[in-house]
Amino acid sequence: MAKTGPQKYPGASTEYFYQSKFGGSAMESNVGVMHTTEGRTLPSYGGGGSAPNFTALPDIKAKKLKWYQHFDFDVSSRALVNKAGGVDTNTANAVQVELVGTCDERNASTWGGAKAGVDYLFWPAAPDWALAELAKFVKWAHEEHGVRLASTVTWKPYKKGQAGGSYGANGVRLTGAQWGAYYGWLGHQHVPENDHGDPGDLDFARVLAHAKGTNPPEEEDPMAGITKKDIFDAVWKTDAIAAPADAKDAKTNINWQPQSILRDVQARVRRMDVTVAAQSAAITALAGQVGKGADTATVVAAVERAIKDAVIKVDVDINGPAA
Repeated sequence: MAKTGPQKYPGASTEYFYQSKFGGSAMESNVGVMHTTEGRTLPSYGGGGSAPNFTALPDIKAKKLKWYQHFDFDVSSRALVNKAGGVDTNTANAVQVELVGTCDERNASTWGGAKAGVDYLFWPAAPDWALAELAKFVKWAHEEHGVRLASTVTWKPYKKGQAGGSYGANGVRLTGAQWGAYYGWLGHQHVPENDHGDPGDLDFARVLAHAKGTNPPEEEDPMAGITKKDIFDAVWKTDAIAAPADAKDAKTNINWQPQSILRDVQARVRRMDVTVAAQSAAITALAGQVGKGADTATVVAAVERAIKDAVIKVDVDINGPAA
């Protein structure tokens, strides 16, 4: 079958191109298969013996995917098991992509001393920039090769060895007939004659939405990555903290110091305490006059005296007794 369309993904490195070594069958790729490498670096693939068409290596600091191409887009690669008899897998018009990283929940946060999101990606919780980068490839595959912007399968979490996981007989793996009739995108976990469960519950719906241009931009959390120590240092170790406009010394003390902050906070708290104490005292005084037949002047005097005593008490509690 003749290959049509551009066979090299723009910008992809061909440093590890294995087609001259392994050949492969010409196809017209109309299915895309996603894998995860379950490693943190670019695999050797046994010298290319188990290589996909493409590998995407996250550059987390730059928020980019670095692409490596191992076979032409429309040439069969070697990342799927293809048992004797049954259906074809690698050669069934399937372009394959390996994502460097993991889908194993045991590595969701840390992995051999490395930290997810910093040193590697846990793809089921991949940051939006990584999904958007992946979507660029998916969009290109659609525009240049007609691979549908669709995925009609369920992407299950990995959970290897656990009930309900994507490994082995998982309830979402296609039959031979379903595989032969499928068009669009799916994962290794969906391919017949295979038992792998990668790439887990990758958020491929968002990948497709990015590719279609229907995703709203995801706002970055301004507090992401900020620790309690960062906040402490920012408040107490910096010399330039803007004074609020309603501060008494806002015009003369443009940059507050920690002492200024403490004084202002204490003053605001004191005003709140005074207000609450006065209100409570007034209510108590009024309640004490109920049923006594007291006239208005007596009630007012009792309330005023209660408020004054409450304010004095709060002032003593906060500032200490007068010298």
